[in-house]
Amino acid sequence: MTGTEPPASDDDAPVVAAVDWLGEALEWWPGTDGRVRPALRSPDPTLATAGADVDPTDPAIRTLAADLVATMAAAPGCVGLAAQQIGVAVRVLAIDVRNHPKTRTCHGLLVLCNAEVVTASQWQKGREGCLSVPDLTGDVMRAGRLVVAARLPGGGRPVTLTTDAFEARALQHEIDHCAGALFLDRVAGPHAVFARKVYR
Repeated sequence: MTGTEPPASDDDAPVVAAVDWLGEALEWWPGTDGRVRPALRSPDPTLATAGADVDPTDPAIRTLAADLVATMAAAPGCVGLAAQQIGVAVRVLAIDVRNHPKTRTCHGLLVLCNAEVVTASQWQKGREGCLSVPDLTGDVMRAGRLVVAARLPGGGRPVTLTTDAFEARALQHEIDHCAGALFLDRVAGPHAVFARKVYR
């Protein structure tokens, strides 16, 4: 996902504090070097392929996690990336919304395996872009408040996080990728799709 939301208002405030597992959220990182991989573009069929569940303790998943982070960091404006976008049809995603102005609650850099939406509420429309659809943006209805359960790559620790606003939108966007869906599959119609004037 690429950041296209307007800045948040001054009265926006986080709904949750940092949780105790964040110190271990990158437990897969030591000794694992990520490499920047080419991002697939629609209509590549891998982007439409639902991902398989993974074993978070598999060394190949640790390597994939590192590659997702490296590839995301190398793409200007990218705040999320799923394994499908680098050609691997599994349920692994990365997000990092720390520098986005619309972020309220933020859990920092996250890589999640087998992420599932537990609860979703406070639905709202927002503009989204995508590294795999670089020329378009679209208005998509997403939950503004979200609870997600997943496992961390490396040790496989189960985690549950509660979030809102832009981080919730980014998570839903990437969970959709893991299911083989693009944001274009979520728009209300052609009237909700726009040409991207500047890709950043």
